[in-house]
Amino acid sequence: MVRRVSRYGQRMQIGVPRERANKERRVGAVPASVKVFVNWGWDVHVESDAGTAAGYTDSAYIAAGASIVASTNEAHNAHLVIRVGPPTPDEIALIPEGAILTSLLNPFVDTDLIALCNARKISSVAMEAVPRTTLAQAMDALSSQATAAGYAAVLMAATESPKLIPMLVTAAGTIKPSRALILGVGVAGLQAIATAKRLGAQVHAYDVRPETREQVESLGARFVEAPTHAADDGGYAKEVDDETAAKQQAILADYVARSNMVITTAQIPGQAAPRLINADIVERMAPGSVIIDMAAKSGGNVEGSVVDEVVEVNGVRIYGPSDLASRVATDASAMYARNVQELVNRMRPADDDAPNEASIRLDDEVVGPCVISHNGAIVNDRTRSVMGLQSLATAAPPPTEEPISGSKESA
Repeated sequence: MVRRVSRYGQRMQIGVPRERANKERRVGAVPASVKVFVNWGWDVHVESDAGTAAGYTDSAYIAAGASIVASTNEAHNAHLVIRVGPPTPDEIALIPEGAILTSLLNPFVDTDLIALCNARKISSVAMEAVPRTTLAQAMDALSSQATAAGYAAVLMAATESPKLIPMLVTAAGTIKPSRALILGVGVAGLQAIATAKRLGAQVHAYDVRPETREQVESLGARFVEAPTHAADDGGYAKEVDDETAAKQQAILADYVARSNMVITTAQIPGQAAPRLINADIVERMAPGSVIIDMAAKSGGNVEGSVVDEVVEVNGVRIYGPSDLASRVATDASAMYARNVQELVNRMRPADDDAPNEASIRLDDEVVGPCVISHNGAIVNDRTRSVMGLQSLATAAPPPTEEPISGSKESA
């Protein structure tokens, strides 16, 4: 099904609001992506100071061709709204009915937000639902933001640790390198390994998926010899049986206990984070050791971790930051903005007959899986399941409708 949003002779309008969530410094579009949109013949309205916290000034947006608007109302009053974090209910009410919202939406957990979008016939496009395929790599926001977060996690651990990271040979003696352990070798884990190695740490890493060994070793780290298990069809680690889990815990416990820094990265979108480190293992660590639990917001890989707080256990500090990518907001925003730009580009018509249009094509192999609500219907089966709705295979198809006018009144 195709639904077009156009201005019928006028320019398409993109709105870029300032993020207002606590600790959020990123922005949904940067001057480089704005310039691309403008070159397509589209208008871009950026809320004043939307990019300031990420290092992008209003003047930089103006130079790229954007217009600066004074209020969040104006920034949300567009045919295509680009955000980083999910909007609040009040912000959803500012988006015109029938508009497209592109953002990280947590659509498999925060179904109340999706229901609000659906009630306003907003086409909600969730960036975390981009398929993990080669074709969609340039649009994969989870990977780009995990790269930023993995880097920031190691810097945070290095800053909070009382030890020097590299080996140093000095007149006062030789300083041994810090021992770093990375648990979970996805995108964030690989970036954490690379960053810790660059800082000079002695790095070990583990993932239950055997294919990650080669990736770990290619970065100069050592793979922990613990039981492994093939990934599921989506590339995520599958739950292991109790016997295998016990063997893993027994082997990992010694590595955790000897580490000065531990970074845990294991997360599965829409599910609780797997428990990797129990309290009894934390108690074996030396005082001054640091744990960064990157999964604290989704339940935590470490027993006792609390999101955005520091928990101290016998001198071991457990951090549960939720804003790691936002700590490097300049480049995290640049990567995210490029992800959005590439995804929106797939919404443009294949020909030049309608340059001022964007289309929601549910049959597109990249765009389709990202669309959660559209035309007054929930069109993502995973979200439907969480909401207790029947599968699309057996449900009535969503209604089609005519193109929406792009006149100012419709925006």
